[in-house]
Amino acid sequence: MSSTQGQFEQLILPIGTTLDRFINTQQNNFPFARGEFSQLLRDIAIASKIVNREINRAGLSNISGSYGAQNNHGEDQQKLDMVANVRFIRALKNGGEVCAIASEEDEDLIDTGNYNAKYVVAIDPLDGSSNIDVNVAVGTIFSIYRRVSAVGSPPGPEDILQKGTQQVAAGYILYGSSTMMVLTSGAGVDGFTYEPSLGEYYLSHPNMRMPKTGKIYSINESSYSAFPKPVKDYIQFCHDEGYSARYIGSFVADFHRNLLKGGIFMYPQSTKAPQGKLRLLYECFPLAFLVEQAGGMATDGDKRILDYQPERLHQRAPLVIGSSEMVKTARKYFLLDHVRV
Repeated sequence: MSSTQGQFEQLILPIGTTLDRFINTQQNNFPFARGEFSQLLRDIAIASKIVNREINRAGLSNISGSYGAQNNHGEDQQKLDMVANVRFIRALKNGGEVCAIASEEDEDLIDTGNYNAKYVVAIDPLDGSSNIDVNVAVGTIFSIYRRVSAVGSPPGPEDILQKGTQQVAAGYILYGSSTMMVLTSGAGVDGFTYEPSLGEYYLSHPNMRMPKTGKIYSINESSYSAFPKPVKDYIQFCHDEGYSARYIGSFVADFHRNLLKGGIFMYPQSTKAPQGKLRLLYECFPLAFLVEQAGGMATDGDKRILDYQPERLHQRAPLVIGSSEMVKTARKYFLLDHVRV
């Protein structure tokens, strides 16, 4: 083969499998991937493409920066928080497969009016949005459940206040140097990279597995003085072991790096946040489900996160998530009987 022919062969290599085709050809691994479920994933993908476009042109469209209001958590809302929230809610309502939505940006459960729909979605439309102004990676986190109320009736709190073990799918979209959707439906984890010129997600990271251990720890050490002693002791252990501290401030971005390279992310209890800071339904649950499917672990320092029974829509929880051996070691320090603030 001539060098010219070899170069030509490289140019025409297959791009890969699209997200739609992957779902259609993996029916056995996606037990709920009938028409409704496939359409729901398609609706999430469509909304993420629109949000990706908005993020990429935020500086030109004057939609970066603060919105001038606070959400129900007392946090300053960014303009893109509101844009992303509208885009995802609109896509899920119009898609018709979701009867209710729990969003970080809305105080109450959103009734979509689609009473014949079989699914509910919990979503953080734009995690880490304050990083937009400085061009740092941000993301979307989502979780999908089958409704428990009768099809044809209005949804109720019981439809969304389900244990994490009841999730049928979960994932995140990372808007970074490339845009990726990472997805699980309980049969492993697969990553899809967005090809903007073609407008499609393509399978780029099949069967993702998290290393059992690593050398990266992620925690907001500016809160060190507010941490209980066991947490401080574990941080000292990380220092003694020569681990690298990496903390981006976008949960999705920190999680994604650790998923690929091995590591641990921690947002424990503190005097500043006695119940932890991350929200159970649309931050802890989806990434805990995903990390377990990739071979990792997620706890509150002792108890498995997916075993929590939610009591409130915006309930918070401590979180220790990452490579299994690192979480096991951290758990020895973080046992909740000893972590009191």
